[in-house]
Amino acid sequence: MPRPQKSRKVCSPPIMKGLKPFGMPNCVSESVCLTFEGYESLKLLNYDNLSQEEAAELMNVSRPTLTRIYNKALKTITQAFVEGKAIEISGGSYVMDQDWYRCNKCYKLIEGLEKHVKCLNCKKYGTEELIKLSQDRQ
Repeated sequence: MPRPQKSRKVCSPPIMKGLKPFGMPNCVSESVCLTFEGYESLKLLNYDNLSQEEAAELMNVSRPTLTRIYNKALKTITQAFVEGKAIEISGGSYVMDQDWYRCNKCYKLIEGLEKHVKCLNCKKYGTEELIKLSQDRQ
């Protein structure tokens, strides 16, 4: 019996929910799923230019585990590019230090309910329009 998977630490969610291919009909509904930890591995290694050791420490995983997460994320993005599919960023086995929310109307990211202010484009103000992105910490 395999050991239970440890949750990966993600510092913050991506600013977007995903990406759609340019030059494809809007009716193309096929997409691939990039997990939050896959996104975080790509961000830490390619955008922040951290070493694998530094990135693995920030995500609270071993270096070989980080490599597996990163390679899976690259394969997902490559599949989307080659097959002209949209990329949806969601799910995975992750935890965040803070609670993060996304406004269901304007998609703005909010770091904790105490920092929630009325969005300029939203007619309603409250917590019912917020989608919780961070999973409950264990």
